[in-house]
Amino acid sequence: MSRLRFAFAAIAALAVGTAVAAEPNIRLPDYQAVTLDNGATLLLMPRHDVPLVAASVAVRGGALADPTGKEGTADLLGDMLSKGAGSRDALAFAQAVDGAGGSLSFGSSREAIVANAQFLAKDSGLMLSLLADALLRPALQPAEFDKLRKRAIDGLANAKDSDPRQLIGLYASGWLFRNHPYGRPTGGDETSLAAIGLDDLKAFRREQMGGDRLIIAIAGDFDPATVTRQVREAFGGWGKAAGALPQVTAKAREQGRRVLLVDKPGATQTYFAMANVGSRRGDPAEAAQDLVQTAFGGRFTSMVNTELRIKSGLTYGASSQVQRPREPGMVAITSFTKTETTKQAMDLAIATLDRLHRDGLDAATLQSARHYIAGQFAPDLETAPQLAAQLVDLALYGEGREAVDGYLGKVAAATPAEVAAATDVFPRSGDLAIVAIGDASKIREALRGYGPLTEMKLTDPRFSP
Repeated sequence: MSRLRFAFAAIAALAVGTAVAAEPNIRLPDYQAVTLDNGATLLLMPRHDVPLVAASVAVRGGALADPTGKEGTADLLGDMLSKGAGSRDALAFAQAVDGAGGSLSFGSSREAIVANAQFLAKDSGLMLSLLADALLRPALQPAEFDKLRKRAIDGLANAKDSDPRQLIGLYASGWLFRNHPYGRPTGGDETSLAAIGLDDLKAFRREQMGGDRLIIAIAGDFDPATVTRQVREAFGGWGKAAGALPQVTAKAREQGRRVLLVDKPGATQTYFAMANVGSRRGDPAEAAQDLVQTAFGGRFTSMVNTELRIKSGLTYGASSQVQRPREPGMVAITSFTKTETTKQAMDLAIATLDRLHRDGLDAATLQSARHYIAGQFAPDLETAPQLAAQLVDLALYGEGREAVDGYLGKVAAATPAEVAAATDVFPRSGDLAIVAIGDASKIREALRGYGPLTEMKLTDPRFSP
């Protein structure tokens, strides 16, 4: 479970004056759901503590719907939505937001086109009007599109020239999920972005955006009846998307090892990831898995960071990640080290993974992980924008309040046996898709020892061979 969802439960606990430790059955603050005639979902959570109102929006059908070979289409479309809409060009649209002292951003995710906004309560009508213009009446001007596409391509090239650390996840996903939708880069690559034209964005919008796909959550200082009327006026006439939602099937876990070496000649460091398929959204073992993730690689004093950084000094940081999309996503160990200590660091990461499966978590570590999770609640979800975003997230994945209510109770109640079983969210060390970015001439032979080796260059325009 993400820190956002942890925080959500804590806010609810504070709202009812209940201590987390004393009452594990935390409940979400009250909100109501309204379904518009066109199928749009409206979620309302009034909060009158400050005179602000926030909206979070998702339109189902994100990067998963990108045409093959044109990955990054949804990402570019999301960025284009604020570059002029309705009767306003890009500058006038930005001035309307700034002039009201508000904030409004658009983007995309794997499953949706998204937007987030925050305005003064008195300007809720303006906020919804701007959102409706951007989603229903975007200008999609050629000059703005050309600038955005060039900036996206240049950004990827610059990342390869500077710090590959921000790219290791893209290479790991592409290598692990090769020939699977989860392996496609949501932001595209240099080749796919160059292949996208403005007509592709228009076609995507026609096929994948419509009122039946819309989820809009509003939290803050507002009158529910007034805002419901405003939303109906702004979005109630939006017709259905013409196409079908993209479907994804689960990928089987990797059996055995395979290694991808991404050559960066002259590199003084090696960035590496060791991955496999792990958990999914709504996994029944989620709470126990979160305890394992926290102890193994989710905090500074985790097992992998303790071994690779604190004790050995081989890196400035090592961690693990458990991604939970709709179908099982990637679980990975990531770190970086000096070129000459590549094998030493990778061997130590594998040995630490083996120790997790061999020894599990002792009682003190498990209790510490419970406290750590509890301590991560409030900072991540204290504001109306955060609450609105969380409501949209639940609705996007078809979850209700039960996905959050009582989560702390599940963490507290997870038995040692359940936690031991949950270590299987991490792969055995013999079953790994491994990626390393570094100087191939210096680390190639070491990497051959981990499994069959495939090579590509960092300068290649794609993120997978």
